[in-house]
Amino acid sequence: MSKEHKAAVGEQSATGAESTESTGRGLSLRTITAPFSRFIERWMPAPLIFAVALTVIVVIMALAMTPATPVDVLAGWGTGLSDLLAFTTQMCLILLLGHALANTAPVRRALVAMGRLPRTSYQAYAWVTLVACAASMLTWGLALVVGGLLAREVAVQMRQRGVEVHFPLLVACAYTSMSVWSMGYSSSAPLAAATPDSFIIDTLGATIPVSETLGTWWNLVGIVVVVPALVLIMPTLRPRSGESIVQLPKDLAAGDGVEAAVAHFDDEDTSPAARMDSSRIVPLLLGLGVAAYLIWYFSTNGFALTLDIVNWSFLAALLLLSRSTYEVGQLVKNAASTVGDILLQFPLYAGIMGIMVSTGLGTLIANFFVDISNPVTFGPIAFVSAALLNIAIPSAGGQFAVQGPVMLEAAQTIGVDPAVVTMAIGYGDSITNMIQPLFALPLLAIANSRLRDIVGYTSASMLISGTVLIGVTFVAGLL
Repeated sequence: MSKEHKAAVGEQSATGAESTESTGRGLSLRTITAPFSRFIERWMPAPLIFAVALTVIVVIMALAMTPATPVDVLAGWGTGLSDLLAFTTQMCLILLLGHALANTAPVRRALVAMGRLPRTSYQAYAWVTLVACAASMLTWGLALVVGGLLAREVAVQMRQRGVEVHFPLLVACAYTSMSVWSMGYSSSAPLAAATPDSFIIDTLGATIPVSETLGTWWNLVGIVVVVPALVLIMPTLRPRSGESIVQLPKDLAAGDGVEAAVAHFDDEDTSPAARMDSSRIVPLLLGLGVAAYLIWYFSTNGFALTLDIVNWSFLAALLLLSRSTYEVGQLVKNAASTVGDILLQFPLYAGIMGIMVSTGLGTLIANFFVDISNPVTFGPIAFVSAALLNIAIPSAGGQFAVQGPVMLEAAQTIGVDPAVVTMAIGYGDSITNMIQPLFALPLLAIANSRLRDIVGYTSASMLISGTVLIGVTFVAGLL
């Protein structure tokens, strides 16, 4: 990956004063996270190696801690490899369609306008953090795409102004939204608990309404606290005077060249077939058809977002905003290069989930935390156990399927509100996303960055979000 490494000689005059003012505020957090950051930068391998190493660790744990034989582990792993294929397709589509949509002419103009809003480096980091976190309250998939593309556009605008911004930190600010998405509308655990045909019925005998989880005052207060905290604190992690600044690679700033390709195609070929390819009629009709379905869906189901609906929304917008079939093809072709890591690595994590479920290792780990709990500590311990389990089972829905029944049954036994436990599992799952590479892959692909470039900063986000969320869990458990 190409990068420009420049020694920082201080921010431009517009940012020099703010750098001095924020050094003290960011000092303690930078000091706490610096050793972890240095360790990660030195030792964190590529995400594929991380996934393979994690597979080996889970295999060893399953053999050592459960009655499973090597054949049992192998069977669970092999069967699990295909368990996330539908989810893999959804993730690939949300990245591919989002990337293509963002490079249509109207959206590019909107991103440029949003990228112009920050005037200083502090504002740049804060703005990307705010927009990404706001998007995550709607749906985490949207946050990944919007955050990555906005980080790239803000970096372009800052470069044109002559303001140096540390691009890895901008990307980390975008990804920090994945530490708080569990408080928002697309949170997997509370949505699963509220679904009538969910496995929760077998455990509790009833569903848990969203009004008792996402709609509670303590969850809403948590949002009001944690998002502003991230917006205020993440910019203080930026390099100080004398520290190295890595700016946006020039190949990213150059854009995808679709405009030139479309213009060249229109000028080069005037045959009837080419005129049809250059016509807007086909994408317009297809886009209107998808839009009509979405209108019917929302009128029937209310504002019930799913990954599929987000994808079809992106598809409708892409088709309606594109000027020709040829342009749609070029946009998708350029976006296709960003989905390779997902296609290769998601099955490996599905295999890990298969081992955890088939051997009972996931249940064993959850039971350990149940055994050391009491009514006061059960919520925070559920939070911690979910955070740890998320390293091996990064799919929130998959993790809740493994951990949820055990934790909820134990909650009933010791008299803890199942709604609190449900949110504690969701909260814990979200914060270790900051050091788990699976969901970073789409955003890293858009930003052309590596996990090791951002994890030192996202670990700080994990510390901020984790402190607030475990506090919310503790308070909710006392009520």
